[in-house]
Amino acid sequence: QFGRTEVIDNTLNPDFVRKFIMDYFFEERENLRFDFYDVDSKSPNLSKHDFLGQMFCTLGEIVGSQGSRLEKSIVGIPGKKCGTVIVTAEELGCCRDSVLMQFCANKLDKKDFFGKSDPFLVFHRSNEDGSFTICHKTEVIKNTLNPVWQAFKISVRALCNGDYDRTIKVEVYDWDRDGSHDFIGEFTTSYRELSRGQSQFNVYEVINPKKKGKKKKYVNSGTVTLLSFLIETEVSFLDYIKGGTQINFTVAIDFTASNGNPSQPTSLHYMNPYQLNAYGMALKAVGEIIQDYDSDKMFPALGFGARLPPDGRVSHEFALNGNPQNPYCHGIDGVMEAYYRSLKSVQLYGPTNFAPVINHVARYAASVKDGSQYFVLLIITDGVISDMAQTKESIVNASKFPMSIIIVGVGPAEFDAMEELDGDVVRISSRGKFAERDIVQFVPFRDYIDRSGNHVLSMARLAKDVLAEIPEQFLSYMRVRGIKPSPAPPPYTPPIHVLQTQI
Repeated sequence: QFGRTEVIDNTLNPDFVRKFIMDYFFEERENLRFDFYDVDSKSPNLSKHDFLGQMFCTLGEIVGSQGSRLEKSIVGIPGKKCGTVIVTAEELGCCRDSVLMQFCANKLDKKDFFGKSDPFLVFHRSNEDGSFTICHKTEVIKNTLNPVWQAFKISVRALCNGDYDRTIKVEVYDWDRDGSHDFIGEFTTSYRELSRGQSQFNVYEVINPKKKGKKKKYVNSGTVTLLSFLIETEVSFLDYIKGGTQINFTVAIDFTASNGNPSQPTSLHYMNPYQLNAYGMALKAVGEIIQDYDSDKMFPALGFGARLPPDGRVSHEFALNGNPQNPYCHGIDGVMEAYYRSLKSVQLYGPTNFAPVINHVARYAASVKDGSQYFVLLIITDGVISDMAQTKESIVNASKFPMSIIIVGVGPAEFDAMEELDGDVVRISSRGKFAERDIVQFVPFRDYIDRSGNHVLSMARLAKDVLAEIPEQFLSYMRVRGIKPSPAPPPYTPPIHVLQTQI
């Protein structure tokens, strides 16, 4: 139980005031249940009150609804209409601020035998349990005891988790080539203190506890001064979703022969009546989260690398539902159904070409560049890619459009080439042209399989990792294009029930 609203007496149309603050993660499926009771006494025990019904949804479903306002029927009492509930969500302001800060230091301790120190700062935020997490490192400034570091930008969420009084610990180090950086000293502050800006309050003594303990006359190991502090409010992923931007989800499945004969249990496409195969798990894990942000729930589903009936021609871009004019399936269940059906009719073949399905989605994405839609392509594959040069070219081309590509590798193959497409280490390029932004996220499914065989856990882990980059990729497209979120529709106001009186 997360919380309870207040009780509103004697009404069938209550408008509850109490708000509930929850953590929201785009990449996780957060299931919610609302239970409704008619309160008859002061007892906190729910069994003492009349149950009026319940509503199930996900947090993503509320956020992804038009204006982040979800209206849903209340169910749970057989044969009875239990009414409807309206739930709205809004993002808390403190989570979207970023801060631009600059620091300098004076008279830091000299740590190097030859020459002066090479100082850098490390910022840590404190956690609920008293531990610390690194949230920023400055650059190293060589050979000085009075460094001025470059200004850096960090989100308030990363710096103090939105809690202005939480301790921020800053350590000062002298950089060494071999990685054994020497500790100069440390100081603590908080967001509230820093937000006073440049002032006598924001000059900090750098203290080295070991030295302080040994030397009676020890004063400090230098001082660090805050030079500037600027708050910037960023527009967030949710601002666009609230303004009506739709996320279109397309899935592409690998039907090459290397997957093995689908009728054999060793095949990655084996249709086990009791549990999903790896393709089904990857598809469901990612799809069930993204579907909350797509209002019509119609998803194009494509296959590649198979021979199609009736003439056995090889296709790298065929509709799983057998209708090339309309490859849309209804909901993730519709996609699963089309996938199982096509396994029975096509012949697994080859080679493994990605470019056709990437270009397929890119054609759609290229036609709506106004920020009203964003496209996510999920490619599930078992193996080594055959058209690397063409795929790189398609990705570089697609990076100009509102789209992201998720590649999930299933099975035991080597996926070295996929890491190259991911572009996290080296930005992907083709014929000397670099991708405008990083739009590919690759993960091998085997890294997420729960040892105890808990598939729900495996799927949640997979989704969490592959979807975590989407909001940032989405925002990078909008920023580069200067697209601002549309204004959210006006908030819902409940109808006023007019009381008629007789005079």
